[in-house]
Amino acid sequence: MRHIITTLFAILFLGKIAVFAAEADQADTLTKADLLGVANIKVAKDFKIELLYTVPRETQGSWVAMCIDPKGRLIVSDQNGALYRVTLPETKGGAVKTEKINLDVGFAHGLLWAFDSLYVAVNEGKMAHGIYRLRDTDGDDQLDKIELLRKVEASGEHGLHSMVPAPDGKSIYVVIGNNSSLTEMQASRVPFDWSEDQLLPRLPTGFMDDSYAPQGHIARFDPDGKNWELIAMGMRNPFDIAFNNVGELFTHDADMEWDIGDPWYRPTRVNHIISGAEFGFRNGDGKWPDYYVDSFGAVVNIGPGSPTGTTFGYGAKFPAKYQDAMFLADWSFGKVRAVHLTPGGASYTGEIEDFINGQPFPICDLVINPRDGSMLMVVGGRGAQSALYRVTYVGQESTAPSPPDTRLQAQRDLRHKLEAFHGKKEPAAVKTVWPYLADQDRALRYAARIALEWQDVPQWRKKALKEKDPRKAIEALVALARVSGKDKTHHKETDPAPDPALRAKVLGALDRISWRSLSQSDRTDLLRAYSLALIRLGSPDETQRQHLIARFDPLFPSKTTELDELLARLLIYLEAPSAAPKTIATLRGALTQEEQVDYAVALRTLKTGWTLALREEYFRWFLGAENFRGGNTFASSLRRAKTDAVGRLSEEEKASLKPILEAHVERKSPREALAGRPLVREWKLDELVPKVQAGLTGGRNFERGRQLYSGVACSACHRFVNEGGSVGPDLTGVAGRFSLHDLLESIVEPSKIISDQYEAINIRMKNGDVISGRVGNLSGSSIDVVEDMFDPGRMTNVRRAEIESIAPSKVSMMPEGLLNSLQLDEIQDLVAFLLGRGDSKSPMFR
Repeated sequence: MRHIITTLFAILFLGKIAVFAAEADQADTLTKADLLGVANIKVAKDFKIELLYTVPRETQGSWVAMCIDPKGRLIVSDQNGALYRVTLPETKGGAVKTEKINLDVGFAHGLLWAFDSLYVAVNEGKMAHGIYRLRDTDGDDQLDKIELLRKVEASGEHGLHSMVPAPDGKSIYVVIGNNSSLTEMQASRVPFDWSEDQLLPRLPTGFMDDSYAPQGHIARFDPDGKNWELIAMGMRNPFDIAFNNVGELFTHDADMEWDIGDPWYRPTRVNHIISGAEFGFRNGDGKWPDYYVDSFGAVVNIGPGSPTGTTFGYGAKFPAKYQDAMFLADWSFGKVRAVHLTPGGASYTGEIEDFINGQPFPICDLVINPRDGSMLMVVGGRGAQSALYRVTYVGQESTAPSPPDTRLQAQRDLRHKLEAFHGKKEPAAVKTVWPYLADQDRALRYAARIALEWQDVPQWRKKALKEKDPRKAIEALVALARVSGKDKTHHKETDPAPDPALRAKVLGALDRISWRSLSQSDRTDLLRAYSLALIRLGSPDETQRQHLIARFDPLFPSKTTELDELLARLLIYLEAPSAAPKTIATLRGALTQEEQVDYAVALRTLKTGWTLALREEYFRWFLGAENFRGGNTFASSLRRAKTDAVGRLSEEEKASLKPILEAHVERKSPREALAGRPLVREWKLDELVPKVQAGLTGGRNFERGRQLYSGVACSACHRFVNEGGSVGPDLTGVAGRFSLHDLLESIVEPSKIISDQYEAINIRMKNGDVISGRVGNLSGSSIDVVEDMFDPGRMTNVRRAEIESIAPSKVSMMPEGLLNSLQLDEIQDLVAFLLGRGDSKSPMFR
C-alpha cells in the first residue's frame, strides 16, 4: 500500500504484548470462530489462509513447536505437555488425525527430524532440560526409545529453542536464549575472551542483574550430541534460526521490551550469524550499540515484538519473491513478516513486508510443507487456545522453483576463507587475514579480526603496535586489547594481572592515529578501541590520564551522536575537569529522551568537576524526566541513576540540594504537552502540499527541523538518523520511499487510509460503551486495551463477559492536528529535515 501510514506514524506499543485466544468456556461470549477463524486475519495479496485444526486445549494443550517427519506428518509439542503426531488430510475437507507420542517427553521449544531421529529441545517441565533423541528401534512406525544427549542448564522461555540441520547434513545447529548457562563446548568459533566491556559501571535495572556474557548464543553439535561447537553469541532470546539456500545462517533476535524509551533499547532484529560473531547483548544499560567495532550489528531492525518461528520460503509454491523471503513469526503482535534479503558485500541488507496480520493471532511456529508447497503455522503458547493454519498462493504468478541468489558469492567465499582460521591456530593466518583488517566490507574486517584473535599473540603483537595504516591499526589493536585481558566482571584469580607496559604501548599506538584523517565511522571505531584498551588493560596512570584528557577534550562535543556518546564516557571515566560542564551542556541541548537519558546516566558516576550550579541543573533534569515514558524498568532505572548520583554528594551538597532532591513534578503525557502548544492554523492537505513544496526549493533550517521533530512528538516514537525513540518504525529512509504528498497526507489525515497492521479495534460493551484501541493483553476472563498511544503502559481492563462485539476501528491511532501548532516555515523545515533535502548540514548527508 502506497500510503505512508504503514511505516511512518503507526505506533507500536511498549511492553511485550501477551496475546491469548479465548478459552473454550468463553465460547458463549467470544466464540472460537471469532478468535481463531480467518475473518480477522489479513494476508498478502493473492494468498489464502485457512484454519485446518483447532487444538482441544483440555486434552492436547497449547502447541508451540513443530517439524515434519519423512512421511510428511507434523510432530508438534504442547508447551507444557506431550508430543503429538499430526497427519493432514489427503483430500480437501478430510479430517486432521492426531496421535500422542507415547514417550515421557514434551515441554519442547524445538523439534527437528534428522538422522532418522526426532531431536527434542526440552526447555520446560520437570524432566532434565536439554537435547533428547527419539528413535523407532523396531520399525513399527512408533517412536519407542528416548535418550538424553546433552543436559543444558537452561529454563523457561529464555532457554533452549529451535534446531535446524547444517547445510552439509553432518550436524545440527541449536539456538539458546539468555536464561541459560553455557554448556561445555568441545570447540568454538568465538574466541574465549568475551567480557561485558563497559567503560562505566553498569546501571542495574532490577531484572537479571547477575546475568553476564555470553548471553543468548548459537551452537552446533554432532548427531550423537557429544561434540558441541560455539558459533556466535551476544544475543538476547532468538527463538529460531534458518539457513538460506547458499548456506548463510540467520535469526530473529528478541528485544528487551522493558528497556523501551532508554537509549540502550534494541528492537527485535534480523541477525546474519557469521562465524565467531558477537552481537553485544548485555543486561541493564550494558547493551552495545550496533556501531561498536566489536559487534557485528543487524541486517535489519524490526521493532518491538516477540520473535518465535522463522523459516525461508524454499519449497513453497509461492512466487519467487516469497520463496526467497525469510518469514518471521511475531507472537505478541500476531504477525508474519517477510524479510527480503539482498546481498551486500559479504553479508546482507533487508527490507520488511507484512505478510500476515491478525489480532489476536499468537503465532509460535511455521514450516513449509514439502508435500503441497503450502506454509503451515501453529498458534498458541502460554496456555492459549491453539490452532493449525495453512497458507497457499492462489494468484497467477509463476511458482516455479527460484534458483539460489548467488550475487556477490565471491565476497562471501572470501569471508569463508578468513573464517577457516576461526577456532584454530594456523601459521599462514596472520599474513592471510592482515590486509582485510582495512577492508571496506565490515563483514570481511570482522572475520579477519576474529581470525587474528585465534592466533598466538607473539606472532602479531609487534605488527599490531607498529601498523601505520589507520584502519588496520584500529582493528589489530582492538584484537590485541581483547586477547590481552578481561574486564573486572570476567577476570578470574588465575588470569594474569593487567600489563601496564602493554597498556602504554597500545595507548601510544592509538595516539599515533591522526584524528583528522579518519572518516566518521573510523573515528567511532578509534574511540571504541581506546575504551577497550582501558577496560581490558587497566586504568591509566596519572600521566596517561592527563594525556588522554588532552587528546579527547578538544573533540567534545562533536555534534555527532555516536561520537559524543563515546567521548562523554571517556571524559567521565578519566574524571576530566571539563566532563561535568560539557556533558551538562550537551544534555541540555539533546532533543530526544533517549539522548538525554544516555548523558544523565553516564554523569551519575562522575566525581569531579562539579559546581553547585551544575549539580542543581543535573538534578532538576531528573524532575523533568519524570514525564518521560518507557518500559517496565524505565522509571526505576532513572531512580537508580539518581540514587547513584546522590550517593556521590557530600553532606553539605545534600543539604543545599535538598529542595530539588525531594521535589516532584506533576506528570504530563506527550498528548497533554502537545495540547498546551498554541493553535496556529488547522492546516488542510490541499493548501499545504504546494506551499511546502515551494518552500523546499530554497535553503531550509535543518537544525530547527530537527528540534521540531522532537517538539511535535515525532521523536517520542520514531528514530531518524540515530536520533529519537525506537517504538515506531525507523524513518531514516523515508525520503526514498514516499512523496511529499504522501508524507503530508499521513500527518494531516491519518485516518484516510489505515494500514491493517496498525488498525485499532472498537469493543462494544453490553451497556453501550465503546472502548477503542489495540489489544495489549488477553486472558481467559479479560482483555487489556491500550487506548492512548502516548501512554501505552496504561491499559483499560475489559471483562469478556461484558463484551457485545469487537470490530475494526475506522479511526487511526495516530492523532490528528500535529502540525496545527506550527507556522508554515516551521512545517517546511520539519519536512525538509525528514526528506533530507538541502545542503550538507542535513542529517541525511552526515
